[in-house]
Amino acid sequence: MMFGRLIITTALIIQLVAFAGAAYAAEAGVKLQMTAAVEAVRPALIRIHVVSADYQQGRQVKTESFGSGVIISPEGYAVTNHHVAMDAERIRCTLADKREVEAKLVGTDPLADIAVIKLSSPDGKPFPFAEFGDSSKLEVGDRVFAMGCPYALSQSVTMGMISNTEMILPKEMFTDEFTLEGEPVGSMVRWIGHDALIRAGNSGGPLVDADGKIVGINEISFGLSGAIPSNLAKEVAEQLIKNGRVIRGWLGIEVQPVLESSNLDRGILVSNVLEGTPAHSAGLKPGDVILALAGQEVTARFREDIPIFNQFVADLEPNKPVEAKILRDGKELTLTITPAERPKASEKQHEIKAWGICASNITYLMQKEMRLDSQDGVLVQSVLPSGPAGTAKPPLQEEDVIIKVGDEPIRDITSLREVTKKLTEGKDEPTPVLVEFLRNQKRLATVVKVGKQEPPQPGAEISKAWIAVDTQVLTRDLARELGVSKLTGVRITRVHEGTEAEKAGLKVGDLIVKLDGEDIPAEHESDEDVFPEMIRQYDIGTKVKLGVIRDGKELTVEVALEESPKPAEDYEKYKDDHFEFVARDIAFSDRAEGGVGKDVMGAYVESVSEGSWASLGGLREGDVITAIDGTPILGLDGLKQALAKIEKDKPKTVVFQVRRGIHALFVEIQPVWFE
Repeated sequence: MMFGRLIITTALIIQLVAFAGAAYAAEAGVKLQMTAAVEAVRPALIRIHVVSADYQQGRQVKTESFGSGVIISPEGYAVTNHHVAMDAERIRCTLADKREVEAKLVGTDPLADIAVIKLSSPDGKPFPFAEFGDSSKLEVGDRVFAMGCPYALSQSVTMGMISNTEMILPKEMFTDEFTLEGEPVGSMVRWIGHDALIRAGNSGGPLVDADGKIVGINEISFGLSGAIPSNLAKEVAEQLIKNGRVIRGWLGIEVQPVLESSNLDRGILVSNVLEGTPAHSAGLKPGDVILALAGQEVTARFREDIPIFNQFVADLEPNKPVEAKILRDGKELTLTITPAERPKASEKQHEIKAWGICASNITYLMQKEMRLDSQDGVLVQSVLPSGPAGTAKPPLQEEDVIIKVGDEPIRDITSLREVTKKLTEGKDEPTPVLVEFLRNQKRLATVVKVGKQEPPQPGAEISKAWIAVDTQVLTRDLARELGVSKLTGVRITRVHEGTEAEKAGLKVGDLIVKLDGEDIPAEHESDEDVFPEMIRQYDIGTKVKLGVIRDGKELTVEVALEESPKPAEDYEKYKDDHFEFVARDIAFSDRAEGGVGKDVMGAYVESVSEGSWASLGGLREGDVITAIDGTPILGLDGLKQALAKIEKDKPKTVVFQVRRGIHALFVEIQPVWFE
């Protein structure tokens, strides 16, 4: 019996030894595989030290940062992330052999978060480099190695496996898009998710497969790590090396997956078409479903499909017409669209020291977002509070658009620099200059003095009787520059459309200096409420005579006083208890401040409860509901009627059509109804 037990024990030991041997062999195999893969790439791995320009409060600020990269050619071209190398003033790279070399920025692409730099060879010899692999062949479970320089340490490697080959950011967790310089990275990139640990400083480092090939460029980490697929990174890098920028096709549309309630198993839903774009010219409309484009069938049933479609559109050749087969109102149509080159979302910032501002040129998309008539002007990105622009009365602010300085129209940064040079060259004293700028659809004016420091003042209140114009105080400085230094009053910055003021012929730039023959004693910024206070003394409907100076000439304008617009807080609020959001009619201020277009009709969403059906569906505060299940919503009463019908019918899906700024989209809500 003891012998039998001894035989069993020995057999067990033999099995354990065999198992341990197999495990050791497997571990050794993994180690050999890892060593081979890492050694193929390690010589090409670099640590990147970047000194870059940041722009804050009207100043250019130098910052230091570290990242990772990988050399991809013997000439020294290397790939990293855009967010590592953007705005680089100086780049130094540490090679695998510990040598430091200088590098220059070749080009960056914020949309894909890819940048290319070129290293300078210290000895004239070619650099060791790594090769790209095919990211489309990756499968969940594949072993990968994340290489880089976390926390600016020397080169390191972590091991993991592919967790997801088509990872996107979940909208439930990320209500705001991941953007770089205004470009939505997630609209173009579908990340390779993996569990190899990456930390700050790993950005731009390679994700390497078992064959020692680059299959991704590491970029993000939020529990799971994410890498930009090598196929996309390689394509972008090649364009940056060739052209210094990426040339992409562009249609001017916003898309989303087809609605579940449509019962379509193909196509992609057009949620918005920007005015003046190729798609707009071709006749594409919101609500159209694109079935095929350039001979390629299109399918987007899930959010994961959107980046693939956007990549396909980006690959279209600009100025070469393509056919689009669409579904509209149940009928298939064919349109011809000529893609344009995709415009930049934003432009590089510049510090203008003589003004105490950081500013940029205006892109097409900025123009549309801000509802500007053209791209002429300079966009103020930030202001030094103690600088000339920050101490002007009124001061310039972030998102103001400078359009005129003195008698010179401002087209772009170059023209602003030229005008500034004329004003300051050879002068020791500050030069006061009249500046016209746009702010929230108003054309304002101020006097900027280089080096002068004056504090800003608060705005005026709304009165009961009202002249439908926006004004600014005619300060002493402003009056002097306008040639009316002995007068006090206000200057019209905006005349509201369809009002008695417009009918009376008042214009932007008019100087109102008298009210029924009485002087308007407003000459300081603190006097902003003087003119409204004088108007408040009259009854609504009274006709008043305004003493106006226009282009140096005096005239009298008679205007009937109107009732001041109702403040947004005074509008009736409606709370829907099932979807849990609060709405009201569109207020005058919603349109006046530029948040809602003048032609948009609907109900304004004041708030959305966190975790509600409306929130889960994607409805947001500030949205304007323009239609529900295809029925137009013209105001709060229409919204109430539509929601009452929905509560009665209890449909499985409710589709809200909304306007969000200049964007339009469909919000699909799938509530659970309880009796």
